[in-house]
Formats: sequence, structure tokens, C-alpha cells
Amino acid sequence: MDAFLNHMKALLGNEYEAFLQYYNGGNFRGLRVNTLKCGADKLRSLLDFPLKPTPFCPDGFYLPETVQSPGNHPLHHAGAFYIQEPSATSAAEMLGAQPDEMVLDLCAAPGGKSTQIGAKLQGRGLLWSNEIVKSRANILLSNIERMGVANAVVSNCHPEALCRALEGMFDRVLVDAPCSGEGMFRKNTAARTEWSEEHVKSCAERQLRILNSAKRALKAGGVLVYSTCTFSQEENEGVITRFLVDAPDFALEDSGVTFGRPTLGYARRIFPMDGGEGHFAARLRKAGELTPVAAPHSASVFGAPRDAFEFYDTLFVGRPFGERLIERNNKIIILPENYAEQSGVPVLRAGVILGERVKNRIEPHHSAFMAAKPESCVSSVDLDCGGAEIQSFLHGEEISAPAGCKGYTAVSVNGVTVGFGKASNGRLKNKYPKGLRIKR
Repeated sequence: MDAFLNHMKALLGNEYEAFLQYYNGGNFRGLRVNTLKCGADKLRSLLDFPLKPTPFCPDGFYLPETVQSPGNHPLHHAGAFYIQEPSATSAAEMLGAQPDEMVLDLCAAPGGKSTQIGAKLQGRGLLWSNEIVKSRANILLSNIERMGVANAVVSNCHPEALCRALEGMFDRVLVDAPCSGEGMFRKNTAARTEWSEEHVKSCAERQLRILNSAKRALKAGGVLVYSTCTFSQEENEGVITRFLVDAPDFALEDSGVTFGRPTLGYARRIFPMDGGEGHFAARLRKAGELTPVAAPHSASVFGAPRDAFEFYDTLFVGRPFGERLIERNNKIIILPENYAEQSGVPVLRAGVILGERVKNRIEPHHSAFMAAKPESCVSSVDLDCGGAEIQSFLHGEEISAPAGCKGYTAVSVNGVTVGFGKASNGRLKNKYPKGLRIKR
């Protein structure tokens, strides 16, 4: 690691000693409130530990060092928050997605930035999240499902092929590029052992290729944000400088953020001294004027059998995910409003799965309930995050149901949907997925 530290000394100059103090200290831990499901004030009132705001996004907070296994908390299972290194929230904040926009997260796993973008879209517009590695794409899909992002598409595609297929489709594109991970060295020993000057150079070449692919997917007048979790100048300022030579129709612009420290004029760097493990982000604008998104295919083109719509109405009030139902491989899927299928693009999922045909019936899918608010469900029960019943439910056990509760019923924890069961005779048969259940 001497070569890496020498690089940091040359980069930081007088601040190198301060960097070493943080580098040899404890890690920054954080969570981000998922505003699709829960507000910050509500989450504060329900957690039994304090939350201190981070400077990187309004919904980001530091996790106290004393908090153990926050991923086992019922509200984490419900998607009320995402455990995320504090400075990792900076890139999506700089991207500045707005409701009704078309947004691409090109290198999206495990899903922290994608679900942050999804919350900013507020269920309107389209989030396309891509990951080239299949195993990581499945993790991405799981996190998008848990956080209740109904207007998302998850694909498993090479960036160049995807951007060629989706050319000119998006208002905003995020490239959180694979990097040498120097900002993760304090908590990831594997990243330390992989570091070398040759690895940094190969990362920079790959990053430039990804950026040059990403620009194809962006509309004229659109925003492209490039970010890494490394300190390397070759992978940060160097890649941006080279990209701007390759793409003269792009220019760095001020994103209005104040966290970290400026570089290249408008780009931002974050070091541990700035309150996070480390990040770099730059916002670029493509020349031209934004044009409205093309209208998607009508629901009738994608029509599903009548009994699928009837089943939809037995579970949810007012068809909260729209009416673009299709049926494929016995699964009934509700597509996002702005999604149009692309030939040859491997998509793991678009929208939510309403249910699946099993013999002569349709059984609900966890995906739809995770994207629904309790008030959108025909039947629901609410449990307290500190109670024994929610622990039993998350463990996969049968629990009691209120008198008169019958049929498929949403289960929420303090008003945040976490799953569903089937109620009968005062009992709720558990339908929480086995792979997600907690262990006693």
C-alpha cells in the first residue's frame, strides 16, 4: 500500500496527515430514508437510535457506531431505509432527477443510487437500472423491489449494447463507474489487495469507454453525471478531461451542491475529512434542447385476460400501478407507463409482478405489495416495529389477524408495507418470501 499512500500524499499535500488520521480510524456508516415509503421525521420517531444528518443529501443520516445489524430491523425489511455509505448519496443528489423524467442508471448494482433516484421520481416517469454482472443484477432487483420502486426496469446488459438500443431516450443518465475503490479501502480489505497503478489505468480506460457509451442514451439537453468511489486523479479528473475532448457537445455545469470540495471548476471531491469514505462526481450537460418523451404503447396492446384485472381489484384499490397488464410465463406483470420493450435487451423485470398462475388460480406476488401503500390495499394489518408479532411474521410464522379480516392481506409495520399473508378465521398464513426471512 506504500504506492497508494504516496499517491495520496502527492494529491493532498498539507492535508495528508489529516487524511491518515481518518484513514486509520473508524468507518463512516449511514442510512438513507426511502421517501417513497416513509418520511425522515417518522423514521426518527420509530428508531431507537439517534440520526445525525449528513451533508450529502437531505434524506441521508449517519448511523451510530453502536448500532448492530440494522439490516435486521423490521423497517429495513419494509424498505423504509437503505443502508448506504454517506458520501455514496452524493452522485444521485447531483443528478437531480425530477418526477416524470426518464432516467438511466447504467452501472446500478447493488441499488443504493437507483433507489435514491426512484424516490426522487415519486413513482412518475421511468427509472432504467442496468447491471452487467448477472448475480449483481439480481441483488439490484431485490433492492428495487424492497424499496417499492414500481416504475423501474432492471436489465442485465453490456453498457455499449444497452445504450445503442436506447439511444436518445433519457433525460438524465448516471454512470457510477466501476473503479479501483480507493474510497472503500478502510472497510474492504479485498479492494486494498487488488490495488496497483496498472489497475488504476485499466479502470480509467474502462470508465472512458462506459462514458462514451452512456452519452448515446442521453437526449439533447440532458444531464450526465459521472461518479466513482476512488481518489485517483486518473479515474476522476483524467477521465472527465478526456471525455470532454471526445464529446465536445458536452460541458461541465454547476449542480448547486456544496458538499465536499470543488475540482475542475464544478466537479466535486469528497475525502474522509469531508464526512464520508470518499467519492467523486461531475455533472455534464449535453448541448441542445430537451424534447418530451414519446408516448408508450397503449395498455390494450399489452392486454391481459379479464380475470387478471379482476384479481388486481381484489387486492388493491384504484389500480395503483396503472393498467398496462401483460401475462408471460404464467406471471401477470404491470408495466411502467413510460416503458416500451426493446428487442434484444435482456430485462430481468419491468414494473411489478402482480401475481402468478398456479394451477387454476392466481397467487399474489411479494413485489406488488412492497410497492403498495397500506391505504391502497383492500385488506391490511399494521404491526409495531418493536412488537413480537412483526418478528414472528419476518421469521415466517403464522400470526393473528383482526376479526373480519379475510383473504389476501397486506402486512405493514408502522404504516410501511412489508409483505402479505392470507387471513382466515382470525389467523394470517404467512407469505413472506423464505429467502428474506430472519433467523431466530
